[in-house]
Amino acid sequence: MIHLIGDSLILMGETGMNEYINALEDGKSIDEVETYVPFVVEAIISAVNELIELGAKTILVPGGLPMGCFPMILKLDYGYDKTKYDNITGCLFQFNKIAEYHNELLMKELNKIRELYPEANLLYADIYNAAMQFYRSPKKYGFTNEVSKACYDFTWVLRYNDSVSWWDLSPTLCDNPDTYISWDGTHLTEAAYKIISKSLLQGPYTVPQFYSSCLLKEMDVLSSFM
Repeated sequence: MIHLIGDSLILMGETGMNEYINALEDGKSIDEVETYVPFVVEAIISAVNELIELGAKTILVPGGLPMGCFPMILKLDYGYDKTKYDNITGCLFQFNKIAEYHNELLMKELNKIRELYPEANLLYADIYNAAMQFYRSPKKYGFTNEVSKACYDFTWVLRYNDSVSWWDLSPTLCDNPDTYISWDGTHLTEAAYKIISKSLLQGPYTVPQFYSSCLLKEMDVLSSFM
């Protein structure tokens, strides 16, 4: 078991954005939600430490996505104060700042682990900036629908109509899912995740870069047989 974990690339799931979004939807202030960030990051770091103690050598840890660009967040009522929105992306500044704070703190804590476990190969996946590529230039990547629209936004049917239950919903999918960034208001479409995945595996959006890190890992394995 230890040998299997040590020879595997372990991908941790994105953690924290749901907690922040749910709190904001429940009426918590942005300032209050920001106080949750250290606790969320602490939980992620605890899991990373546990994996290393179990024998993990290569772990890919993603940061948080720019949730200020999610249709569910954009549909919250913040009036028409243009200063709250990014002129280029249309995303809400304050919500993205929570994700940025989360990511900055996570990277700092990962650096501490690297010092404690120099033999571990920890990669930070910068999915925030990987995603900002298509939020800044959606049409360049084939996303012809507005950022604020989701392919299947069923959550809003439930939220604004108390007489409707999950069992009453008749799902109607959009005709061209690949032209949308968001699937349901908080999750991205397959097309969006493909761009993020390629950016992580072949581009500059992992720290250290994924290709060079895996190459070094492969060289270490080969050297052990020489």
